[in-house]
Amino acid sequence: MAHYIYKCRDCGREIDPGQSKDEQIYLCPDCGKAGKNSPLEGVLEVLYDYSLITKSLGREEFLKLPAGKPWLYPELWPLGYSRKNNSVLLDNISSELPERLSLGNSSLFQFRNGADRFLVLDETRNPTLSFKDRASSLVALKALQKGIGEIAAASTGNAGSSIAGISARLGLKAKVFVPSAIPAAKRIQIQAFGAELFIVDGSYDDAFDLCLEISEAKGWYNRNTAYNPLTIEGKKSAAYDIFISSGGKIPDILIVPVGDGVIIAGVYKGFRELLELGWIEKMPKLIAVQAAGSDALVRFISEGSFSFVPAETIADSISAGAPRNLYMAAAGILETGGAAVSVTDEEILKAQSEFIRITGILAEPSCAASYAGYLRLKKTDQINPAENILLLITGNGMKDTASLEKWNPLPPVKSTVEWMQELGVK
Repeated sequence: MAHYIYKCRDCGREIDPGQSKDEQIYLCPDCGKAGKNSPLEGVLEVLYDYSLITKSLGREEFLKLPAGKPWLYPELWPLGYSRKNNSVLLDNISSELPERLSLGNSSLFQFRNGADRFLVLDETRNPTLSFKDRASSLVALKALQKGIGEIAAASTGNAGSSIAGISARLGLKAKVFVPSAIPAAKRIQIQAFGAELFIVDGSYDDAFDLCLEISEAKGWYNRNTAYNPLTIEGKKSAAYDIFISSGGKIPDILIVPVGDGVIIAGVYKGFRELLELGWIEKMPKLIAVQAAGSDALVRFISEGSFSFVPAETIADSISAGAPRNLYMAAAGILETGGAAVSVTDEEILKAQSEFIRITGILAEPSCAASYAGYLRLKKTDQINPAENILLLITGNGMKDTASLEKWNPLPPVKSTVEWMQELGVK
């Protein structure tokens, strides 16, 4: 009997993983549906016996754990494990392998812009320089436990780079499907990690659907976002790291860039579990920021229904015409009293420039959208700057140098004599 179950968010069916010999579990077997250019239906959540967990793991003990090493509390992950001599042993996984997945820096940093203050969770120093490593690590560890050597994923770039790099660290093979518009820097990263790359003549939504079809035919373990419930589960670790790094004093507001909706859904689940465990008294408000050219979640919350519109934005990592985890993302926003806002590509690039020069954190456009959303909400008095506000910065700017070039033109080239004359040095 496993220490967790899967539960369908739509029909409520519960699945005991012990009843499935290979546990190749994705969507709900009763109502799950992965329709073309549509949000997923029958998305599964992983649930635990939280009352039992609190008997063996207390709040103060948890707060003493280091951030960025989620395998140290296996009671809250869908992995087989044992504890011996105060050490955690994951089933079928060499003890040194998880350390290869340690996150770069899960501390919170506080910055000022004039009179305003905000916190930042910097994910740009993770193993492959993005937030996606949280999901890829859990998926890869599950693949090792299941004895599977090949993992497939559809990606706009970061998730593909992530699963490629994590797989290389653990001796697995990655198969990555990407749209033709993938930034060159992200394409190169995927290839450099040794993944097999399939460039699809179409959008991310096309790559997602093709990856599902081919991975099923080939028997590859599928990492597709939200389709594999472990992607949501892996991303919830950000909530735990925020809890640890803040000493249990979580922010009032969390601003999150949103494309497919899995990051904000995962963070929502993590904070909800902390509430269930009795370790926090209230949830932070979750605010989603989308690019104006990829704003399905904003429209869904405003109109109450989904309609597919092809996505087009410079912020490729949050470009999704059909957010696959739309419904859970919307639930997280509404249940926490949050909001969803869209910003233009022009606002994103301006925010990227300002944010990098204020913080010294090289953020790519998708997560600079968080700061653009913060500026928009502050300007329209939708947030109170006096509140404790945290921005989620999800990817490194070196993943998309073409965007940096848009506001960093090549300086003039001059001889030493010319520079001496220019600077007034004799």
